[in-house]
Order: sequence, then C-alpha cells, then structure tokens
Amino acid sequence: MPRKKSSSRRKYGKGAQKSVESAMRRKKRGTLKSGKGGKGGKVKSRKQAVAIGLSEARKKGAKVPRKKH
Repeated sequence: MPRKKSSSRRKYGKGAQKSVESAMRRKKRGTLKSGKGGKGGKVKSRKQAVAIGLSEARKKGAKVPRKKH
C-alpha cells in the first residue's frame, strides 16, 4: 500500500496562532466570554478557548481550515 505523501504546507497561519494565544491568555485571566458579543458565561474549557480563538482568526481572514460539520 503506497504511503500518503506528507505536505510541508502549514495548516494554520501565524495570524491564527496569535489569535488562539490571545484567547488562551484571556481565558486564563477570566475575561474570555462565550456567545455572540461575549454575552454568554465565562469560558472554563481549554478546548472552547481554542475554538473561540480559531473562530476569531477565521473572521479576520487568517489561514485556518474550514469548520468540520
């Protein structure tokens, strides 16, 4: 069975990385909120913080893969 060629292309851009870092920092400080306009509750989950960061990066036009349904 032939091996799948690994691509050297980056999946996520630098902008996406910065956005996720920022979201993680805000989660740690307790200022990261969920929901539209931050009207939801405080984010407690690490995964949720990463998802919010990627979503913000996507809105800014950073290189981020599409959401999986």
